[in-house]
Amino acid sequence: MLRAKTRWQLAACDETRASELARECNIPPLLAKLLIIRGIDTPERIHAFLNVSIDQFHDPFLLDGMDVSVERIRRAIADGEPICLYGDYDADGVSATTLMIHVLRQLGAVFDYYIPNRFTEGYGLHTDALKTIYDRGFKLVVTVDTGISAAEQVAYGQELGLDIIVTDHHEPPAVIPDALAVMNPKKPGCSYPFDMLAGVGVAFKLAHALLGQPPMHLADIAAIGTIADLVPLVDENRLLASFGLKALNQTRHPGLKALIQVCGLEEKELTAGHVGFGLAPRINAGGRLETAEAAVRLLASDDVKEAAELARTLDDLNRERQELVQTMTEEAEEMVKNHFPADQNSVLVLAKAGWNVGVVGIVASRLVETFYRPTIVLGIDPDTGMAKGSARSIAGFDLYEALTACQDLLPHFGGHTMAAGMTLPVENIERLQERLNQIAHERLAADDFIPQTRIDSVIELDAIDLETVSSLQRLAPFGMGNPTPLVQLTDVYASGMRKIGRDDSHLKCMFAAEGEGQSLDAIGFQLAPLMERLTPGARIQVVGELSLNEWNNQRKPQLIIRDLAVPHKQVFDWRGSREKQQKWLSLLQGANVATAVFHPENYQQLQQCLAQLEISSCLLTDGAEIPAEAAGADTLVLYDLPQQRAALEELLSGMKQTERLYCLFGDPEFSFEQLHFPSRDQFKLLYQIFRQYGQVKKQHLDLLARKQRWTRATLDGMLAVFVELGFIREEGEQFSIHPEPQKSALDSSPLYRRWQEQTELYTELLLSSQEELTRFLNQWWPCTTA
Repeated sequence: MLRAKTRWQLAACDETRASELARECNIPPLLAKLLIIRGIDTPERIHAFLNVSIDQFHDPFLLDGMDVSVERIRRAIADGEPICLYGDYDADGVSATTLMIHVLRQLGAVFDYYIPNRFTEGYGLHTDALKTIYDRGFKLVVTVDTGISAAEQVAYGQELGLDIIVTDHHEPPAVIPDALAVMNPKKPGCSYPFDMLAGVGVAFKLAHALLGQPPMHLADIAAIGTIADLVPLVDENRLLASFGLKALNQTRHPGLKALIQVCGLEEKELTAGHVGFGLAPRINAGGRLETAEAAVRLLASDDVKEAAELARTLDDLNRERQELVQTMTEEAEEMVKNHFPADQNSVLVLAKAGWNVGVVGIVASRLVETFYRPTIVLGIDPDTGMAKGSARSIAGFDLYEALTACQDLLPHFGGHTMAAGMTLPVENIERLQERLNQIAHERLAADDFIPQTRIDSVIELDAIDLETVSSLQRLAPFGMGNPTPLVQLTDVYASGMRKIGRDDSHLKCMFAAEGEGQSLDAIGFQLAPLMERLTPGARIQVVGELSLNEWNNQRKPQLIIRDLAVPHKQVFDWRGSREKQQKWLSLLQGANVATAVFHPENYQQLQQCLAQLEISSCLLTDGAEIPAEAAGADTLVLYDLPQQRAALEELLSGMKQTERLYCLFGDPEFSFEQLHFPSRDQFKLLYQIFRQYGQVKKQHLDLLARKQRWTRATLDGMLAVFVELGFIREEGEQFSIHPEPQKSALDSSPLYRRWQEQTELYTELLLSSQEELTRFLNQWWPCTTA
């Protein structure tokens, strides 16, 4: 048995409707099914989804406040009045700021921009910054990706004499700023037909209104913020990502070209993944470690040389950021393991002086991946006594709602369901932890702490062909709201399993169904350790992503494995291993393992090994009662062989919760002759020798064994049986025939019976095939279905 890492949830779909749409739209049935699951369930909507066009952008003036904003900005441009853009330091904020820089340049505006310093000012509008902006002669401020929670700051700015236009996309608080205009599709009363735009998406709509048409020449910049901010890639976000990725692949912006080059992506067809894991982290790096100035200048630059230098600067900062994240993550993981038992803490709140607040969000995400609990990571400033940080959540726990219930502890916070930022006094941290744990206890069940994998479809191998797999790319770009399709294969068998990659960390294999000729190539990145947990005949349930593998001008369907399970118990045939102890130690890593050791010398050796390595693991020995922790082990190792069948039966019947059984017994130098049990004729021949000669000296036993072509062990065993039955006597350096032996049957000897039973047992255990061995052990350790 092998349990899946996540909870699998199969999406509901009307199969009849899927078949109808497949025929009507002339698309493969799987593609039709995936579209229905995503809510695209009519021919018209399918056509629009699969064929994006500029006409699909909504009228920007449907955004509440757009008419006032456009009139005021145009008046400022016409009068030569300077405009200040007030942005944010993340990839979305930088993209939004840069997009507006290009638009205002195009319109001939007099303008500048201001982005707060994450470390000295923090997120959002600040009164000191607004005072500085006013003192520099600005009368109009346009925020991008910020401002919706800044009612107090906006009021202060307007008292100074500033006109403030807020463009934002974050969750609105109860009190909306009383600005000249507030554009946020989430704002109560706003009739805009799509409310999931990123900050750069709202800026794009403002640009659309100012220019009178969608600014498609800036779609590449809009795509970066849209993808980086993890907004759902549907509706207008899908348009921005789709057109933006096409533009990125042929961009003329010097900054973007330089950024693509330092990422090593200039020869690749850029996807949403390249943006999310390549471009965006480097844009973010400046604001995380220093300021966002370099990132804004890069995306706004028209100078090739300057762009190359700025791109290298961001690349260097990103490497520094990666090292910092790794160090902080290791410290945080150690803190969780030592101070946050899973049975007591549903939410992790971690804080430490010196932690860089620029990367706490990334660290929080890493911890959620590892521990799958809502997580807050805070950096403490000892001078101010304040903690500043970021939070990441899990499905089913609305982070913004939970933090709102704790707002009396949080002077400043903001965000949405899955992510948030906050500032609070150090003395409130413990109370925040307690309050959030209480909220989580009320709202989350045990299953909520197991990650969930949403499966689009269970599919048969014979339904997977080049046309079907190719058609899935029409759903791209993939991301939040439009995830990469995942399919499940049921009851398939893996063959050709091998480890690949520079450090043998990836798993490569082929899946086939029983009795079918069709097979499917598969690869599991970072899944090489699964090789040791899958037996050759295992019935596998696997979830993965269908893709096309192109190699040597050949295109073949391939499955990228995301998760897999084996619903039955497994017997692993590691008999006769030459690296027995090393293999045993490898099994102890990260598993609940019990080891059965029947021979005292092996038991002592393994005890010493565990003590030297300071490893805690349960060793079971012959005749000892199975302790509770061993009976609950998911893995059992048979390190050596029992003498009797009863010992093996008693052991296996007591290990009811064990899912995997590893057979490590067997000598690599094993010979079939070692399992020889003498026939009655051989016993008869030996007795005749004694009757003829009367005695045999021990020094001649080796010669006797060779002459009769017996092993010495076989001869010694027969002699022991004869002594036990009183047929011969052992007298010092010789064996002599008993002058008056009692008449007894051979099988009346306990030694004879034990020897015969042991030989039969060892034959079953050592000479059987993998399939025969499994059947034999399952007499007492039956296979069950999960």
